[in-house]
Amino acid sequence: MATITPEQHLHPTVADELQRKNANGSKKLASVDVEGGQMMNPGVKEPSVTTPEGGGEEEEEERAEQDGSLSAFKALGFLDRFLAIWIFLAMLIGILLGNFVEDTGPALHRGTFVGVSVPIAIGLLVMMYPILCKVQYERLHDVFRTRQIWIQLGFSILVNWIVAPLIMLALSWAFLPDKEELRQGLILVGIARCIAMVLIWNNLAGGDGDYCAILVAVNSLLQIVLFAPVALLFIRVFSPNGAEIDVSYSTVATSVGVFLGIPLGAAILTRFALLRFFGLKFYHNVFLRFAAPWSLIGLLYTIIVLFASQGAQVVHQIVSVVRVAAPLIVYFAVIFFTTLVACHKLGFRYEFSVTQSFTAASNNFELAIAVAVASFGANSDQALAATVGPLIEVPVLLALVYVVRWYARRRGWKN
Repeated sequence: MATITPEQHLHPTVADELQRKNANGSKKLASVDVEGGQMMNPGVKEPSVTTPEGGGEEEEEERAEQDGSLSAFKALGFLDRFLAIWIFLAMLIGILLGNFVEDTGPALHRGTFVGVSVPIAIGLLVMMYPILCKVQYERLHDVFRTRQIWIQLGFSILVNWIVAPLIMLALSWAFLPDKEELRQGLILVGIARCIAMVLIWNNLAGGDGDYCAILVAVNSLLQIVLFAPVALLFIRVFSPNGAEIDVSYSTVATSVGVFLGIPLGAAILTRFALLRFFGLKFYHNVFLRFAAPWSLIGLLYTIIVLFASQGAQVVHQIVSVVRVAAPLIVYFAVIFFTTLVACHKLGFRYEFSVTQSFTAASNNFELAIAVAVASFGANSDQALAATVGPLIEVPVLLALVYVVRWYARRRGWKN
């Protein structure tokens, strides 16, 4: 007869998950669905579940993992498994549309919503909603009672609002000392902390979905307060020419409120309504199974629209694009691996370290583009640099998803 711990009273899915975790010695890193598990305190081990049978199947699976037969690649679903192919196809389709279909770019920019193209805005909202539906909002109040979560939040704020913007500032000067306009666009990208695509990368890499939602909410609030003054400091004070830039708090607050507030509010209402009227089993086995693929569909759609709207400009200004791409690639890699190594050295669990790293390396491109267009114009070099940001971020961070999963498995970094 198995010994039952208090955690098993949550619901059968959580109980089964806890049994699998303890029988195997670690949580499977390939899990993309955060609904099946529970939010644990950073650095705290899961409670043990003892069984008298000896776990023959579990031991065989553990040996198979050690022998390398169960790879992170095979653990992904069909859509996730070939995501790299879908993304590069989406990029190719977008570039072809932008260059060979007449007036594609102007048509996509004809309508705007809070400073962002309407088709892009739709893609962002569709992309964020399914992931936010997986967060267990009813349990988040328990998370904030622990000391460890405040340590994690303090570390995240330090990396996101001090370390990352300063590194982008240094790289923009190192790579673009003679291109002030492109440099200013890069600085805007470095200041804007991500509130959308980080949810995708975190899910694919096996990070903690609940904790990622907390970081997104915290960065959104800080963005409203800090983006404008930090942008003015970096561009006007740290620039020898003291470039003029008009960044209003209302622009930032509106962008954050729309691209986080709408999907977050809809996700909270959906979760509590469906749990109340249909129950957890329906929500987990029916609704989430239907909603989950739409997140990646929204991502692919957004990439096509982004590349289609800017494809002609990217091709015609390829030299500027390459010059902007170089510091961006260095930035994403340096921030990600610096944060990951620091988290590992500090003893953070894998899922929290991954969440910290992707949050630090990701950027809020929709806000950076909106501010650049509003301040310098749609055809400015600042807007071009801000636009190149997501075009480089998507393939680089996708590659980092595979790298971190491979590294964790090779080094035995478990939860």
